Amino acid sequence: MSTNAPRLVIGGTGSGCGKTTITCALLQAFVEQGMDTAAFKCGPDYIDPMFHSRIIGARSRNLDAFLCGRQQIPALLAHSAGQDISIIEGVMGYYDGLAGTSSENSTADLAVLTQSPTVLVVSARGMSLTLAALLKGFVGFGENTIQGVILNGISPGMTDYYANIIEKHTGLTVYGAMPQDTDCAVESRHLGLVTAGEIRDLKQKMQRLAQHAREGLDLSGLLALAHTAPNIHGALPAVPACGTGLRIAMARDEAFCFDYADSLEVLERMGAQLVPFSPLHDAHLPRQIDGMLLCGGYPELYARQLSENTSMLAEIRQAIRNKLPTIAECGGFLLLHDRLDGVPMAGVCGGEAQLGNRLRQFGYITLTAKRDSLLCRAGEQLTAHEFHYAQSTQQGDSFHAQKPLRNRGWDCIHATDTLYAGYPHLHFAGNLSAAQRFLSACRSYHEEGHI
Repeated sequence: MSTNAPRLVIGGTGSGCGKTTITCALLQAFVEQGMDTAAFKCGPDYIDPMFHSRIIGARSRNLDAFLCGRQQIPALLAHSAGQDISIIEGVMGYYDGLAGTSSENSTADLAVLTQSPTVLVVSARGMSLTLAALLKGFVGFGENTIQGVILNGISPGMTDYYANIIEKHTGLTVYGAMPQDTDCAVESRHLGLVTAGEIRDLKQKMQRLAQHAREGLDLSGLLALAHTAPNIHGALPAVPACGTGLRIAMARDEAFCFDYADSLEVLERMGAQLVPFSPLHDAHLPRQIDGMLLCGGYPELYARQLSENTSMLAEIRQAIRNKLPTIAECGGFLLLHDRLDGVPMAGVCGGEAQLGNRLRQFGYITLTAKRDSLLCRAGEQLTAHEFHYAQSTQQGDSFHAQKPLRNRGWDCIHATDTLYAGYPHLHFAGNLSAAQRFLSACRSYHEEGHI
């Protein structure tokens, strides 16, 4: 399968250089021009895609070669690409990849894998000729698709000054500049930016960014560059219709909002119906369900409200005790503790969880099953990602987690024939067999006639 997909990677010199701001400005500007626009995020981040999604009116997708497998990435991009343009936001610094010592799984790696031209965002304040030296280093460091530069944090009136320096010494095209605008700033918290749904004036902020983009960036030039990208070749693998007729309850509200669109779509492509519910606001679980997904998010911010929803907690606890197949990741796992930050939770996994002031685990891991359970047989592996500040007294021991390229591992996850509960986040696009096993367990539950 070959797909025509004009596209750009928005890379950066490092975290905090303005990749998300520039990406949102471009998305909003192209949407306001009436273009069919798609958005993607390199890597496992949940929050940046929420901003993308609010702008384009459709789900932004994560492109993560570690979680999904390298062979899947072109197909996932082709599957959701915009007809007019797709913007792929990078992660961290352009070459930052696995373990911080490899460019594998970096923005540069993804750009090469998808043959997508890159425009590099750089904070230009406080530099002149040195900026050319910095960019020349980026271009010459490793395999890349860098074609141009966007200058962030300076007046567009300075574009020609910087362009003369950069183009003379690097050959890169300068596509303009974006000023610093504190009125468009988005606050941060312990897992990154605050979520898009929490910002009341988000639409106005994005429209203001789009205005800056129209005034300071060469949008027609960026669109022309996107059209130089070659066709994408790839198709999603066929999956069995093993979930036909099954209803899977899926937590989704302010406290539980971290999920991957393409991961959920795997279950839907297998025939399952996803039924959203709110552990915060609903008194009861959806009726006639065959499985449950408790995704990650910010339950620690709503711990008392969750604790006070006693009917929901009781139904979740009883459903899991009644062998309802359940996957609970990170925030969903916290919900299953006895207590979270001192207040009662569902009491399924036991133990207490407490929010800390530093990251406890961060990064990619490979999970190896120590025994047969819901998603794996003993010895089988899953790709996963961890990112959490909370510490648990009952982390589980059904899997062994191993960091790539590092001699570091630990045991984790509570797993039975009908439960997967732990900090690691999964992506079903890269773990198709786990999705099949989950739906197979849901099928058995359905056929046993549980209510």
